[in-house]
Amino acid sequence: MLVTLKEILEIAEKRKIAVGAFNAVNLECLQAIIWAAEELEVPVIVQFAQCHEIYNRLEDMGPVMVEWAKRASVPVCVHLDHGETLEYLQKALALGFTGIMYDGSTLPYKQNMENTRKAVAMAAAAGASVEAELGCMGRRESGAGDRSGEDDETKIYTDPMQAAFFVDETHIDALACSFGTTHGIYLKQPKLDFSVVEHVRRDTGGIPVVMHGGSGVSKEDFRAAIRAGVRKINYYTYMDKAGGSAAAEYVKSLAEGQPCFYAEAAVRARQAMMENVKEAMKTFAFLD
Repeated sequence: MLVTLKEILEIAEKRKIAVGAFNAVNLECLQAIIWAAEELEVPVIVQFAQCHEIYNRLEDMGPVMVEWAKRASVPVCVHLDHGETLEYLQKALALGFTGIMYDGSTLPYKQNMENTRKAVAMAAAAGASVEAELGCMGRRESGAGDRSGEDDETKIYTDPMQAAFFVDETHIDALACSFGTTHGIYLKQPKLDFSVVEHVRRDTGGIPVVMHGGSGVSKEDFRAAIRAGVRKINYYTYMDKAGGSAAAEYVKSLAEGQPCFYAEAAVRARQAMMENVKEAMKTFAFLD
């Protein structure tokens, strides 16, 4: 069933879990995510990021995502991830997305706040919810080619006092916070500051905190972040990697001269992504 970001985060708050937010850059990704959520009977957020236009267009994937969400047996929010312009946010809302993220984290604070206010007004007119970001995770959520988990001078940790004012002024439904994670592949264990999450929750009166750069974080750290108040966890890179590894294994298994079929590689990739997503969902929902 299709629900808004606010509604699905209310479920997470009530259960004291985090809802996984997984990027669906193509149909195989979307199937893996929805089928995993239905098998485990957990709510889920399917996302499309503006930087993923290199794989598919929003206007092509968006309607498919919305239709699959409506048909799902579990609550599903269809969310725009890292929307960089108000025009792109409007395009997602027109397609029926029930959540949008305006990412103005690299802009001056006042400009980020002004644009976020506009995003909230746009979303309200469409019956959708808004996530915004304060602080910076350092790298865009592009997946391939990232070298993360290293010291990154572009990361800016979220200031809880500033977050309180930002939430009060913009009336957003969720806040993405920087507390030590980075987008992409981790080359070493990240050092997470859970006190940032705790203080943001306290100072904002309980705003649902969003964790970006979740791939590669340990199970123990995920659950510590959730206990601190994280209610949405973005997860894509390692899911994508699992699919790529499965496709590569299929190609390696072929005898010399044996034809390689794209459809077979895609099916194997989808199954591997589904298994990877299920493990993430179990961690986020405390199912094991």
